[in-house]
Amino acid sequence: MFRALFRLVILLIVLVAVGGFFLGWWGAGVTMPNRDTVGTAGRTGAERARQAGQEISQKTAEAAKAAQEALGDGALTAKIKAKMALDDTVKALDLNVDTINSVVTVTGKVRTRAERERALALARETNGVRQVVDHITIE
Repeated sequence: MFRALFRLVILLIVLVAVGGFFLGWWGAGVTMPNRDTVGTAGRTGAERARQAGQEISQKTAEAAKAAQEALGDGALTAKIKAKMALDDTVKALDLNVDTINSVVTVTGKVRTRAERERALALARETNGVRQVVDHITIE
């Protein structure tokens, strides 16, 4: 979960750096031509720049959407773990909660059937959860 989130953050940083380089935010050491100079590239250069900007914008939007989904899954996991930690009938340290695309997987060991059912109920009643996968074993 955190590995995927870390990859998304790195991807966003790389996309911003590449976009910044192409848009001229970085490269202060590079001498810029005189602004009064008339370019000979015509519309071809401007059209290529516009197209590159659109591609970067689209990729950034896709990465932002993926990051938002990953953060949403992390928030669901945190909510469920907090509920389990606050519940006296569930020993939360023995349970692992993973969330992928709003599908929650609960794994670990519990002492009783009632504790297992309570842990699953806490996961199911959390807003935003589409499905709960049970991988809990009873000692």
